[in-house]
Amino acid sequence: MFRFWILGFFIIVPAMMAADESPCGADFPEVGEAFNNLYNFNFPAAHADIDRYVAAHPREPLGYAIRAAAFLFYELDRLGILESEFLTSDKHIADKKVSRPDPDVRAKFLKAVEDATSRAQAALAANPSDRQALFSMSIVEGVTTDYMAFVEKHQIASLSPAKRSNGYAQQLLKLTPPCVDAYITPGITEYMVGSLPFFIRWFVHFDNVQGSKEQGVKNLELVVRDGHYFKPFAKILLAIIDLREKRPRDTEKLLESLAHDYPSNPLFRKELARVAATTGAGGQN
Repeated sequence: MFRFWILGFFIIVPAMMAADESPCGADFPEVGEAFNNLYNFNFPAAHADIDRYVAAHPREPLGYAIRAAAFLFYELDRLGILESEFLTSDKHIADKKVSRPDPDVRAKFLKAVEDATSRAQAALAANPSDRQALFSMSIVEGVTTDYMAFVEKHQIASLSPAKRSNGYAQQLLKLTPPCVDAYITPGITEYMVGSLPFFIRWFVHFDNVQGSKEQGVKNLELVVRDGHYFKPFAKILLAIIDLREKRPRDTEKLLESLAHDYPSNPLFRKELARVAATTGAGGQN
């Protein structure tokens, strides 16, 4: 149903949008290059792209939101949090052992979050349907969730920004046409809530999220198929989900694609070799 709904809107309504407006609110070369370098784990190059974009568009929130994401991913990589052994183990995720965040990176991360938030909120005060502002806030609240949950180990407290991130994404998806990248937030939220024990779900509520792991996967697959900036990130999340759900061959295919598209990222190659060794030893799909 999502496929035909989105296809219809992309055919019928592009003329209703401003000539320089994309479904997610911005489409500039520096943004695409920043994401490309981010997925390659070339953090200095990503920051250089972001700095060029911010210099040209200092009042727009998206550059600062991506800057926050770059600091987050650097820290997650430095601490080894992005490796499959961590992300597929509930024990590791829930471990309260302090991971020693870099204080300088933390300060820069929080400053980028503040810069993005202040600009996005000002834009939303003038226009509650501002696409870039909604997209930026969804990113900002999402990276704040991850920093609090994985780096600072404040899982319960991280539910608040997670709910706000989902709220901004849901607003973005109601626009015509929707920002397909925004499906990544309700996608992972659906899967995570669906993975919770039933009695805990009574106390965890996200707008327009039913706690369906299957719907979560469908949302992420939609981003892989029709998304833009978050297409590789959706592949990463699906690879993790497939590994958690004992589908290593599906994980292997996704990692092969990621390793091919982002050859400078050593994590993709490392994880691919690890999963390939498992499937080669008789792993079942």
